[in-house]
Amino acid sequence: MFKKILIANRGEIACRVIRTAEKLGIATVAVYSDADRDALHVKMADEAVHIGPAPSSQSYIVIDRILDAIRKTGADAVHPGYGFLSENAHFAEALKAERVAFIGPPPVAIEAMGDKITSKKIAAAAGVSTVPGHMGLIETAEEAARIAHAIGYPVMIKASAGGGGKGMRIAWNDAEAREGFQSSKNEAKSSFGDDRIFIEKFITQPRHIEIQVLGDQHGNIVYLGERECSIQRRNQKVIEEAPSPFLDAATRKAMGEQAVALARAVGYHSAGTVEFIVDGEKNFYFLEMNTRLQVEHPVTELITGLDLVEEMIRVAAGERLSFGQDDVRLDGWAIESRLYAEDPYRNFLPSIGRLTRYRPPAEGRQADGTVLRNDTGVFEGGEISMYYDPMIAKLCSWAPDRAGAIEAMGRALDDFEVEGIGHNLPFLSAVMDQERFRAGRLTTAYIAEEFPDGFSGVAASEDQARLLAAVATFIHLALARRGAQVSGALANHPRAIGADWVASLAGHEFALRAAQDEERIAIAFADGKNLSVASDWLPGASHAVFEVEGQRLGVKTALAGSGIRLRWRGIDATAFVRSPRVAELARLMPVKLPPDTSRMLLCPMPGVLTSLAVQEGDTVEAGQALATVEAMKMENVLRAERRGTVRRVAAQAGASLAVDELIMEFE
Repeated sequence: MFKKILIANRGEIACRVIRTAEKLGIATVAVYSDADRDALHVKMADEAVHIGPAPSSQSYIVIDRILDAIRKTGADAVHPGYGFLSENAHFAEALKAERVAFIGPPPVAIEAMGDKITSKKIAAAAGVSTVPGHMGLIETAEEAARIAHAIGYPVMIKASAGGGGKGMRIAWNDAEAREGFQSSKNEAKSSFGDDRIFIEKFITQPRHIEIQVLGDQHGNIVYLGERECSIQRRNQKVIEEAPSPFLDAATRKAMGEQAVALARAVGYHSAGTVEFIVDGEKNFYFLEMNTRLQVEHPVTELITGLDLVEEMIRVAAGERLSFGQDDVRLDGWAIESRLYAEDPYRNFLPSIGRLTRYRPPAEGRQADGTVLRNDTGVFEGGEISMYYDPMIAKLCSWAPDRAGAIEAMGRALDDFEVEGIGHNLPFLSAVMDQERFRAGRLTTAYIAEEFPDGFSGVAASEDQARLLAAVATFIHLALARRGAQVSGALANHPRAIGADWVASLAGHEFALRAAQDEERIAIAFADGKNLSVASDWLPGASHAVFEVEGQRLGVKTALAGSGIRLRWRGIDATAFVRSPRVAELARLMPVKLPPDTSRMLLCPMPGVLTSLAVQEGDTVEAGQALATVEAMKMENVLRAERRGTVRRVAAQAGASLAVDELIMEFE
């Protein structure tokens, strides 16, 4: 077994590998850039080596810098995590030349499967079902449009060396094919240093289902079931689960056997994932093979009981698999929600800054028998950098069945506190409560179909608003009692706390009467419905559990002027609890309108203005590209919402812009 492993990565996955190495009694080495000097993986490792400036192109993906760190520390093995150098055959070869073990597959397999064009050809030769497309290299946007037209729209334009959703575009016509080709090419060159592009038929209403494979260096290869990864945004996975609610045993077996056949065709060992597109008739087509550990591997671990990182380490050390295909058992159901530093209220644009509060729910087995797991690489007080992937954490739940796993995830998301940056917790909560998700009717177009106009929060139903009104009343009365206990008051002038109130939030209003006993508040609504509320909430608490008529509500709370901000199940509402007379007067108050920014193009996120497509005086049409902003390795094209004339350009290409900073004005 190895004595010291260097993790050639950062963040969550570096922390993940360190935990397993510690379990095995293996020393660890972290590498870090300028931006990660105080990162969690640096603190967790036994040793840490600085490898360069913040941009990954000058640090994490520079092979010579990693090799220098290996020589300095005497590491005898390297785990690449995912991303960066994890699927770089040259890196694996360089380690081999240094006589350092690569905890991953052989270089020949990485090279064959890392090139999507080559991998399609190998898959077809191995008897694996493949999607129709053009596997040759494409040089120009015009050529891309001609090829796409010949295949038949819609098509998927993809970077040959791509991954993680980068360098991928869907085109529905020639114009989109030209534009998508150039954007994919630019992203691919920036992210992977390889701008080769290919095109294949885009299957409508598809599911993205992948098979986890694991092989040793002695020819033993098994598949460990599937993962459903259909809920994606911009081809980036958001929610995954294992097993899939769609597959039957026969399809699972067929997909697993094809995945193993492909792995065997390239002499594969270590952990790997074969991704498939599956249509509504359970026909499946090879998409690509990821020759590394997947981001979503925890859900497979939760249902199989295996530690995939440990298996990778043991395989790299030359050990045989300790089990065969017949020994693999899938137990229960697991769901993973990716917590991203992306603001769902701003079309999921990246958000950077300091985590002023980061309090994940308690991990491990819960009182009801479910299990929670949170893989992360951040901590309270740490910063989310603009240089790397925006993922903050991977929250996972396990239960004996899918319904239980969903309920456990919903509660865990309610209890997860993140402040200081924009994040997608409200969106994840919203999905968990959707009837379509609970029914398992998933496709890769799920987010686009369910949120066609973007995400603006969950509108509280009357029943949900009533529950939150009860919570707000509990908080209001707790504050009123505290205020009534001011010292120095005249003995015969106690402050009276009324019983009749009007609670309003999210467009709902409830007249009610509240009475308190020693443990809870009893609320009688004017329409005849009654609720009792108990909680350990105290003034200043940012989160508390409220028991409302036997139902557990984990609610994030904050005072907002005279109101009470409540966040629960994707609902973000400010509640007001007033006396009947004050409520009557409040209804007469005018509503303050937001400022008019319709004639301005504002930067929607922190990033670099990479290009301007128009000048002062130009007339633009609705949908026309105006500027491109890059953040977290993703290009975002800003377009005109309507026809108009550019009055003033306030920013120059190359400038670093803050959120809502002015780019241009229109007449």
